[in-house]
Amino acid sequence: MAVLPVVKYGDSILRKKVNKVDINEIGQLTNLIDDMFDTMYEEEGIGLAANQVGVNLNLMIIDVTHLDEYKDLEPIVFINTEVLQENGSIELEEGCLSIPEIRATIPRAESIVIRYIDELGQSNTTEFNGMFCRVILHELDHLNGKFFTDYLSSAKRKLVHSKLLEIAEDGYPSTGVVL
Repeated sequence: MAVLPVVKYGDSILRKKVNKVDINEIGQLTNLIDDMFDTMYEEEGIGLAANQVGVNLNLMIIDVTHLDEYKDLEPIVFINTEVLQENGSIELEEGCLSIPEIRATIPRAESIVIRYIDELGQSNTTEFNGMFCRVILHELDHLNGKFFTDYLSSAKRKLVHSKLLEIAEDGYPSTGVVL
């Protein structure tokens, strides 16, 4: 398999809502899915959306099995994901492979119920909570053209603006920021 380049902040594909996957073409995604996992692991991420590797499809992968509460799970492929319900709210720190070296505390739902299709073409409706929920919502934001930095107050966005411009130009900021 191959490690793909991660698209960084400033690339227009990251601000567009992606296309749904044609159910009849799921079998053709095997290599892309494998490459996405290779890329995510190489970049030491826990989630990756297809548009983060330049592919305009509603496809994301997540692996949080390094966390004790999820150690018995397998990495999961999510296709054409829809949020059916959100519950609660919790603020935690996030980062992003497409916005390296910038981290911020933002609010997200504590639990969600989603409908998605897996890599075998099976439809699933599942509730997720905790960190798994947060990662799903983060990757879904990517698929809908949003970044975690969009949730920041205008004052905090001003603080990271120059760093985001550096990422758009060079791929990395001159220094990291934690808000």
